[in-house]
Amino acid sequence: MSDTQVTLAAIAGAHGISGEVRLKLFAESAESLGRHEAVQVGERQLTLKSVKPGGGGAIARFAEVQDRNAAEALRGQLITIPRSALPPLEEGEYYHADLLGLPCESAEGEPLGTVLAVENFGAGDILEIEKPDGKRSMVPFRPGVADLEEGRIRVDPAFLA
Repeated sequence: MSDTQVTLAAIAGAHGISGEVRLKLFAESAESLGRHEAVQVGERQLTLKSVKPGGGGAIARFAEVQDRNAAEALRGQLITIPRSALPPLEEGEYYHADLLGLPCESAEGEPLGTVLAVENFGAGDILEIEKPDGKRSMVPFRPGVADLEEGRIRVDPAFLA
């Protein structure tokens, strides 16, 4: 497991006048983001003082950000942490970041592509797979369609349009 940076949120803009920021969460919840004290914001290491649900995402305060101008300057920045800072997983669980770049193949071992992205629109995870010809397909990440097995994704080729 490499210690790459994992994106937990993006800063959408300032909130109020005292330096708080609005977040678009990629983490499970505001609470899960709040477990991390030190986070990377763009090129800067910042101290996360508080995070709470709000505005369809979350509202956060950093120790180093004292006013609206400083908060607004962070707009568009990603909040990341090292992969090693994430809690350990139970059997059968995975982090989206761990699926990116995995090879996809048929049950017979035929190369079918690579995982480019993991999306979730509310009905479960969907893998975006880039096929060897450069075309992309979206495949439901569910048993029998796409299965995580030994560092690769076994995909039913019928789902690759």
